[in-house]
Formats: sequence, C-alpha cells, structure tokens
Amino acid sequence: MLSECIIPSPENRRQIKDKVVHFLVKENMEGEKFVSDDEPAINYRGIKAMPFIIGNETFEKLGTIGTSSNLMVYLTTVFNMKSVTAATMMNIFSGTTNMAPLLGAFLSDSFFGRYKTLAFASMSSLLGMMVIMLTAAISKLHPPHCGTKQIGNCVEPSPWQFAFLLSGFGLLIIGAGGIRPCNLAFGADQFNPATESGKKGINSFFNWYYFTFTFAVMISVTVIVYVQSNVSWAIGLAIPTCLMFVSCALFFLGSRIYVKVKPQGSPLTSLAQVVVAASKKRRLKLSDHPTACLFNHIPIKSLNSKLPRTNQFRYLDKSAIVTAEDQINPDGSAANPWRLCSMQQVEEIKCVIRVIPIWASAIIYHVAIVQQHTYAVFQALQSDRHLGSSNFEVPAASYIVASMLSLTIWIPIYDRIIVPSLRMITGKEGGITLLQRMGIGIVLSIITMLVSALVEERRKQFALTRPALGIAPKGGAISSMSALWLVPQLALAGLSEGFNSIGQIEFYYKQFPENMRSIAGSFFFCGMAGSSYLSGFLVSVVHRITAGSGSTGDWLPEDLNKGKLDYFYYMIAALGVLNFGYFLACARWYRYKGAAGITPEVAMETKQPEKSLV
Repeated sequence: MLSECIIPSPENRRQIKDKVVHFLVKENMEGEKFVSDDEPAINYRGIKAMPFIIGNETFEKLGTIGTSSNLMVYLTTVFNMKSVTAATMMNIFSGTTNMAPLLGAFLSDSFFGRYKTLAFASMSSLLGMMVIMLTAAISKLHPPHCGTKQIGNCVEPSPWQFAFLLSGFGLLIIGAGGIRPCNLAFGADQFNPATESGKKGINSFFNWYYFTFTFAVMISVTVIVYVQSNVSWAIGLAIPTCLMFVSCALFFLGSRIYVKVKPQGSPLTSLAQVVVAASKKRRLKLSDHPTACLFNHIPIKSLNSKLPRTNQFRYLDKSAIVTAEDQINPDGSAANPWRLCSMQQVEEIKCVIRVIPIWASAIIYHVAIVQQHTYAVFQALQSDRHLGSSNFEVPAASYIVASMLSLTIWIPIYDRIIVPSLRMITGKEGGITLLQRMGIGIVLSIITMLVSALVEERRKQFALTRPALGIAPKGGAISSMSALWLVPQLALAGLSEGFNSIGQIEFYYKQFPENMRSIAGSFFFCGMAGSSYLSGFLVSVVHRITAGSGSTGDWLPEDLNKGKLDYFYYMIAALGVLNFGYFLACARWYRYKGAAGITPEVAMETKQPEKSLV
C-alpha cells in the first residue's frame, strides 16, 4: 500500500535544505541580480523600428485580406465551382489558416524565434499570392469562362489546375501560421517593457496595429474587391501581391535595428511534464492536507504570477508528490521535471484545462459569423446591388464592410460610455465580467441568424413574385430587393463580435499563464478554425440530406431562389440556443485564474467582488 505523501529521508531533506539555502544566500549577496553582468544589454529602438513594423503590418494586411476577401466569388465565377463546393472549400481553407498559428507559435517559441518565423512566413504569403494571381492571369491555369447560357454545363477545373490553385492556398496557410502568432509579439519586442516610455510605446503600437487592420479591411473589401469584380481579376489579384512585396521589403529593410529575441522553449513542454509525471505517480494517494507535502518550487525568473492551489482536477496534483526517488537541484528545482513538477506548473495546466469548455462554446458561436462571409455573399449576388437609381453596382463581397463598420463604431461607444456607466452600477473595472460579455455576444449571434433568415425570406419572395433584374453569375433570377437589406444582419454580426470575439481575446490573454500568451492568441484562431470546419461539415451534410428529400427539396442549391437558405439559418440559430445553454453551465462551473480552491468563482454572477477578477 503506497503512502499518501511520500517524503524523502531526513538526511536527504537536510541536503536539499542546505542546497536551497546556499543558493538563496548566494543570490541575495548579489543584490538579487539574477541576470549575469556579462550578458549584453539589449538596445531597444522601438521608435526607429516602428515605421518598418507598422508599414510591414499595413501592407501585409492589405495583401492578405485583398486576396482572400473575394475568393468565394472568384471560385464560383472563374473556377466554375458550385456554390456548395466553394463554400466548403473556403471553410476548410479558413479553418486550416486559423489552426496553423498554433503550430507556428510552437515552432517560433521553441526553435526559430519570431524574426525568422516572420521572415519565412512573409515570403510564403507572397509566393501564395503570386500563385493565385497567376491562376487568373494565365488562361491555361483556369477553366474557360462560363457564359450565362452555359450555366449547369460549365467546364470544371482540371486536376492540375485545381492542384496549382491549392498550392497557392497552402502557401497562404503557411504564411498565416507564422505571421498571426508572431506579428504583435514581435512589434512589442522592440520596446523595453521595464521603462515608462517602453510601456507607452507598446500601447501605441497596439493602437496602430488595430488601426491598420481596420484600414486594410476597409480598402480591401471596397477598392480591391471592386477592381477584382468589375475591372479584371488578374489586376485585382496583382494589386495585393504587389502590396505584399512592399510589406516584405519593409520588413527586411529594418532587420539591422530589430530586437530579435531568441527562442526560450515552448511553455507546452511544462504542461506535458505535468501530465507525464501525474501518469507515473497515478498509484499514489493524495493526503487530506496536500499543500503541506506537495513540491512548490517557483523559478526566480518566472514570468508567471503565483497561483494558489485549487481542488479541480486533483489527479494532476499527484505530479507534485515528492518521493524518495525524486532529486532536487541546488536552486530548488526538480532534477527530473518529467517525474516531479511543482504545484505552480500543476495550477498552470489547470488554467488551460478550465478554459477549454469555454473555448468549445466559441466554435459553435462563430458558425453564425462564418455565414456572413459565405452565404451572405451569395445573397448579395442575387439581390439588387445598385446604389439608388445609379448604374453603379456594389461588389457582393463589399457588403461585409458593414460588419467591420459596426464593430469599429461600437468599440469606442462601449469603452467610453457603456463601461463607465456599468462600472458605477456593478463596481467592476470592466463593467461586466468577461464571460458575461461573451454570453451577450452569443445571444446577438442568435439574433443575427434570425434576422438573416427573415431577410432571405423577403429576398426570395421578391424574386418569385416580382420582375427579376437579370440573371446572377451562377444562375437564378436577381431579386429586386435591395442588397442594403443585408446590412442589418451584417451590422449585428459585427456587434456580436464586439462582445464575444473581443471578450474571448481578453479572456484568453488574462486566464492563460503569462508565458503562454502567444498560445493564448493562437487559441482564439483555433476556435475560429473549428467553426469553419463545422460550418463546412454542416453545409455538406445539409446539402446531401435535403437534395435527396422530396418534401422540402435542396436547402442549398446553386439558385438560392429554389432553395431554403432561411431554414439553414434557422437551424444555426437553434444550435446557437443550445450552445448558449451549454455556455451558461460552463460559465457557472468556471473559476477565474488565481481563485483559491475553497472559494469557487461563479463566472456569470454579477454580485462577485471586484477582487475576484484578474
């Protein structure tokens, strides 16, 4: 029978104590200067590096978004793909693009560093854009144009044409995998976080980063998309390619003045050590008072805040049980971290595990948002896109700008007006908890789907009962309903993201251990990846099931006037309702980082004291 808490022998304990005391005394005699004097000082040139960093970010976003924002229309009109095939392909592409940053963050932290990762990823994105541009510029790289009279008998892309296109998508995925987890962190690396000017520089960089992102989206979904849809696909795809070339040039021009932080090793290793050590000691039993006999060494240079022990996932606590076989280094750390872990490490992995159920709810939440970038574009293609009585026709993909405008307008209103008012009522710094903010976003996404369904019913009714305005590029009558009716659902989607998506980013940033913030940023993209895969799966399944049904017919045909897209939207709204119930249950179970195991944090409870928030 194994003991509940195995302690080293008295002689071994004295040796350990002497080594730890000797180490601590030595460090204190050095005035608590834990970095060697012979280490070279870092020469921060944040202000000088800013033009290169911001310029690189701006042109990279213009290139990437300018290429990807109109791909749905490109696949259906140039590559003659069916709407369901194009939607599924874009969902897979979007999902893989959002999943790649997790691998990119690991490789950057463990092996290459942010500078080399960004350099390689930027070149990969440039090559990917060049490949996609060539598919439009060279006639042999895409199938022949399909006229209106040929709809239904269009020539599909040949295997090698499709393979060449996919190679471009693959290069873009590699680029996104390196750029997304590293760009913000690399910019922040250029400033000294220990000085007041450095902190202000970091805040200024973040502000400029989000400004350039918004600017890039606005230009991409208006000017670049217009050129692609109304002038030439070759020119419209060459513009973002040239912009990406400028981005790469600016990045490499500033190489001499960049601060290039060396890779410190992935924090995922520490999490793996806890799981392995707990498995090795699975037969041990925890004491009724485990805190007194569990290993709790915290490295002096640790970036992470000290975490109290919690009672959740007690199995993992076994990795911190000290046995006679465990050896301790002179500095107090475990000689074999794959056998003995500290309680700090255990609590850090608990933080990650607790976040996962909340993250899972975000996957279903984003399915509603994904539809505004796929089927809302098809709705616009079969609606009246003229502005008033003029002949100017707004590109279908440009209506997505309504979502970004809604988000851009809402953020300052929420930050400057709503939050101060709520703060006076609730006494909380953020007005409401992060999980409450995310919950509001889920409710708004459900409303978004309901409004989308009602607008689609109106669009189809106009198409079937009133004179058509022409034939859409993929067939079907163009409804006389103005495409401006799509603005409410897109604006609601942007408002929903203002609550849930931004709340998610802040939630992961605060609830993950401090040394895992690059992983935290990747976690958000992984949730979007899951939603893209789920959306593609739903589109394929619904299309197959309903296409063989004689009662309702295909919900998602090429001609939306013959389908039941509104039913599909109602189905997603129903999934959203179920997801909201799941989210409430997870939120009540959740405990914020730093909360002691005795006092659970009820996340959706508005009466919690301010100190419960991190």
